[in-house]
Amino acid sequence: MDKIKAVLKASPFHGEGYRKVWARLRHQGIRTSKRRVLRLMRAHGLLAPHRVGHPHGPRAHDGKITTECINEMWGTDMTSCWTTEEGQACIFVAVDHCSLECVGIHAAKHGTRFEALEPIRQAARERFGGYAADTAQGLKIRHDHGSQYMANDFQAEIRFLGMESSPAFVREPEGNGCAEWFIRTLKENLLWVNPVRTIEELRFALLVFKDLYNNHWLIGRHGNKTPAHVREEQLTSIQEAA
Repeated sequence: MDKIKAVLKASPFHGEGYRKVWARLRHQGIRTSKRRVLRLMRAHGLLAPHRVGHPHGPRAHDGKITTECINEMWGTDMTSCWTTEEGQACIFVAVDHCSLECVGIHAAKHGTRFEALEPIRQAARERFGGYAADTAQGLKIRHDHGSQYMANDFQAEIRFLGMESSPAFVREPEGNGCAEWFIRTLKENLLWVNPVRTIEELRFALLVFKDLYNNHWLIGRHGNKTPAHVREEQLTSIQEAA
């Protein structure tokens, strides 16, 4: 039990569940079972709180939205938070649908179509080495039907970069689930627990969290590797194949 408490205390994230605790124990060379970790955490009141869902009807998007390779699809979405001195701020994110890596993040006073483009611009420069016509040829951008994303300026700019618009089904937020899931993680580990004074302070905090998340968050479907590790492995495979 002491080992489990030590893992929870050392983790930079809030509310990690028993699966991630089990994975971090294994990374430390401690062999145990998921069921035992679950049983001990439940007995000592250490399980992460979770929301009770409700039954859904048939999905219009039956199937999976994740991809097998990085840079095939990025999901983007917006949320908001409150700054103590400047009021409400809008936050835009972009997430890779394969590695679940946060590839871009931005905060602004107003949630316009131009601000919505900023995470895409960041990611294009970092992942493709520049910002020019057709730099990201073939990459799909998953987004909802918000006015920022359906605006002509947003659609024209992603086309300029060679990207393809991939809107989720109307009233089916699961279709943009990768970005939605990352935003929930962002809220639980930063926005709801660390209040900020200004939007500039928020921008800095978001960049710090992006680096922390990409290099330390564990992705279960990738064998409990971090998003950055998944990307590095794929890039290494591509280089070796070439």
